[in-house]
Amino acid sequence: MVEKLTGLGWGGIRSASVEAAMRTVPRHLFVPDATLERAYAQDSVVTHRDERRVAISSASGPGVVAAQLEQLDVQPGHRVLEIGAGTGYNAACLAELAGSEGQVTAVDIGAEIVAEAREHLAAAGYPDVRVVQGDGHLGYPEGAPYDRIIVTAGAWDVPTAWREQLAPGGRLVVPLRVKGISRSVALELDGEVWRSVSIEERGFMPMRGPEAIGEFNAELPPKRGMWIRADDGLPVDLQALGAAVDTTPAQAWSGVVVPWVPFDHLDYWLAGASAQVCRILVSSHAVEEGLIKPLYSWGSMGLYTHDSFAYLIRRPAADTETSGGAETVELGACAYGPRATQLADELVSRLQEWEQAKPHRAALRIEVHPAAAAPSDLAAMITAEKRESTVFVISDQT
Repeated sequence: MVEKLTGLGWGGIRSASVEAAMRTVPRHLFVPDATLERAYAQDSVVTHRDERRVAISSASGPGVVAAQLEQLDVQPGHRVLEIGAGTGYNAACLAELAGSEGQVTAVDIGAEIVAEAREHLAAAGYPDVRVVQGDGHLGYPEGAPYDRIIVTAGAWDVPTAWREQLAPGGRLVVPLRVKGISRSVALELDGEVWRSVSIEERGFMPMRGPEAIGEFNAELPPKRGMWIRADDGLPVDLQALGAAVDTTPAQAWSGVVVPWVPFDHLDYWLAGASAQVCRILVSSHAVEEGLIKPLYSWGSMGLYTHDSFAYLIRRPAADTETSGGAETVELGACAYGPRATQLADELVSRLQEWEQAKPHRAALRIEVHPAAAAPSDLAAMITAEKRESTVFVISDQT
């Protein structure tokens, strides 16, 4: 597993300290119901589901764990707060990094999850990691201040409590949801303003609790194999969008030809459109039945209105390989519903703007201001107003 994380396979590990921690912690003891092959595979392992069978807790994939640990930069002696205990595996890795002089506290809202994390940590030889039940939105003031705070669930907001519980010079790593787009963001404080020091494309299950804003997931229409995922608590007209699936799709191609490798923050450019951002997932069976395949096997980002939706697609480009051997593809849009042509054209326009911004794409940064003190004149490509904060996604181009 670690060899793949340090090599050209999965990636994620960049430092000797994170490599040593992940070589030391026995991951299989934290997912005892999984086979050894499953425990050490690339994907996450779901451990808890709600009454609707929706996954609510898991052991994140090793690459995700490694990337967040690198972002967090834990040093020996650090006091660390983890929000979202999960299986306890991440907390054990944090304990290795913080060392015997450090202290790791993990908080989770689920009593059963807390109990299991404690059992796993004890079995793996980490009895000193403190696991408590509570609402992660509130942090854990009893153990503050913390040198590092890491959130291992998708957070819609950046609560004031996290800022108040972080020691001077500390760092917060949080999977922050902005307009339906999730990124793992490492933030440091400048007064009362959080400023990003790194942004990783990583997704997590949403936080739970009284203050949480959950993601909306539903099939369009039932039993057809197409789903919509939306955020921000905005309404979704399932009846109208379900009817859209039976309309003739509109397709538009952007002329944007790129290597088939991870794209630099493409999703953020979609958030500048007039429609709301969503993710569309299409099953392989539905594709066989005639629905259009999305950009990835796990879905595509897209746009939606009350009665229409569009999402990203791809096709092989005429020049099928780059000098590095990667396949090249042309990006486009597929849309369903009465406004299909309009949405497909808008999605293509956003793709073209993303292509034109190529020199600046990797230089995106994020600022999080207290809601009551957010500036009104900050030039940003995205402004997202939350309950306790206002999030700005900023490009050097804006």
